[in-house]
Amino acid sequence: MYYSEETIAAVATPAGHGGVGIIRVSGAKAGEAEKIITGKQTSPRFASYTDFRDSNGNKIDEGLVIYFKEPHSYTGEDVVEFQCHGGPIVLNRLMQEILKIDKVRLADPGEFTKRAFLNGKIDLTQAEAIQDLINATSIQAAKSAVNSLSGSFSGKVYELLNALIKIRTYVEATIDFPDESIDFVSEGDVLKELQVLKDKVQDIRNAAKQGILLNEGINIVIAGRPNAGKSSLLNELLGVERAIVTDIAGTTRDTIRETINIDGLPVHITDTAGLRSNTDNAVEKIGINRSWNEIQKASRILFLFDISGNDSQEQIALFEEIIKNTENKIPCTILFNKTDKKPDFKIPEELQNNTYIKISVKAKTGLLELKEHIKHFAGYANTTEGIFSARRRHLNAMDKVLKALNNAEANLNNNANMEIAAEDLKIAQNSLNEITGKYTADDLLSNIFNTFCVGK
Repeated sequence: MYYSEETIAAVATPAGHGGVGIIRVSGAKAGEAEKIITGKQTSPRFASYTDFRDSNGNKIDEGLVIYFKEPHSYTGEDVVEFQCHGGPIVLNRLMQEILKIDKVRLADPGEFTKRAFLNGKIDLTQAEAIQDLINATSIQAAKSAVNSLSGSFSGKVYELLNALIKIRTYVEATIDFPDESIDFVSEGDVLKELQVLKDKVQDIRNAAKQGILLNEGINIVIAGRPNAGKSSLLNELLGVERAIVTDIAGTTRDTIRETINIDGLPVHITDTAGLRSNTDNAVEKIGINRSWNEIQKASRILFLFDISGNDSQEQIALFEEIIKNTENKIPCTILFNKTDKKPDFKIPEELQNNTYIKISVKAKTGLLELKEHIKHFAGYANTTEGIFSARRRHLNAMDKVLKALNNAEANLNNNANMEIAAEDLKIAQNSLNEITGKYTADDLLSNIFNTFCVGK
């Protein structure tokens, strides 16, 4: 069990005014903190209504105190929670009294959850799921985080580990007993089991990608010439008048970033200033430069093509300039806008091989198709069944697993490379253990838990 001589304390509720405020204390001095503040020691897991007093006996507030005896607590240590009125003055006074106690200090961000991890109450994927649940922006994201918190992701990883250890056993036996007449690799059907394992890793990787989409979403930039309808499209997708819309070219001078939710998928949309080179306005030029910067960072570009005018060639040239400047590395969808004015509009021959959708922002046509298109190119499946919250580091770890397993397979096909194959399988196992935190560098733990709020 992890042990620290320091007891930690923090306000566990958000800053500001509220009906209830909670202070959490964890560590060896938690029970002492309860006695000093309330004058008594309550039974474990029993909510007691009492006064909270300072060192001079003055009443700070009144509320509930709950004592959790280790190891039956969130952190696995002795924990006390003080529940009082949620005013900042009351909470600050109470915190100051608790921090006067010897070897009690203010908790670092995420330190309660870090201690829960170190004490084996949760693994690392469950710890990360707690943060994902707190930050969830949709019901789907919250459900996927609950799945991970319940051990869905961890369970899948442990199944992979068990299968991998079985394969390693046969390979190690071949190395340890070279003179035996038994062909352990063939006896254990190792190559077949290895392929099954690779397929399972790939399936879990695909599910992890869905979890990442639910957490991170996708970044989209709306680009085009001035007055193409970019701000109108943003407003329509948001359902509110977020961007100013006028008939004056160059109205949008700066980038506007907003987030919408499409069936649980967070979509971060950036509306940009209209792209053109023939402007003398210094402010508009700055906005155009920022537009190009946003375009370079996009996951997908929605190029708005205004079909109502007679400047098709100029817009085609602008589209080609975007493709050239992004080195054709950022996918682009052309939105032919204002089809209400030209319903018989024909796609220019130069653009027919590109992905495109015909829309009318004003008439609100084609927008449902656009939303489905966004989900499709994001690779988003509108379901939480079997989905768990995941992070980029999990994908990176599984990529290392797949690489190691492929290397092991190649070496197993050549019996002369048994020792190298065994090392590849060991690398794969260590990479899987990184996901759950069985083998995790201290700097990675710091990076993960520092993203938590203080008090969690």
